[in-house]
Amino acid sequence: MRLFIAVNIPKKERERIFRSTRTLHERGFPVRWVPPDLFHVTLKFLGEVRPEAVSSIEKVLDGVAKTIDLFPIEIGGFGAFPTIRRPQVLWMGVEPSPALRGLKQDLEWALSEHGFERETRAFHPHFTLGRARSNDGAGAFRGLDVLASELTYAGEAKVRKFDLMESHLSSSGPRYEAVSSFLLKNPKG
Repeated sequence: MRLFIAVNIPKKERERIFRSTRTLHERGFPVRWVPPDLFHVTLKFLGEVRPEAVSSIEKVLDGVAKTIDLFPIEIGGFGAFPTIRRPQVLWMGVEPSPALRGLKQDLEWALSEHGFERETRAFHPHFTLGRARSNDGAGAFRGLDVLASELTYAGEAKVRKFDLMESHLSSSGPRYEAVSSFLLKNPKG
């Protein structure tokens, strides 16, 4: 099983994000656009995991969830990895708030005690909007930087849970399915 841990947001917010980037879709850049139902913030990629290990992972995740209060995330800002002029991934940003960073860090530490390597790269929370289909260089994306600077999107979503997700890869693109969900604690009871 190919697993990862993610924050999924409500459908309404995913569709708002998708609509806000319509001008990019219409421009004809060589991008394989991600459908809005697949938008998520990856917290931790676990990779290939034996099915019999899932229950122990779920216990770890449940333990982390019980220590974290629900919190909001702020969504906005368009960008690309590695650069806007030679993108491989186009994304919508998520503010790396202390609460979101804390959740990420708690997951890293808890899972490292169960054999998963801790991530050492900086955490850049985002929703992947699309992946470049071409290595044609900067010319294929001429004007993307200007369009990106004109995009305006600001949204917020309440993080009430995170999910253990399974990724199914195919030639038609990935398909994600929630294996289990972990509710965060509500400080109001």
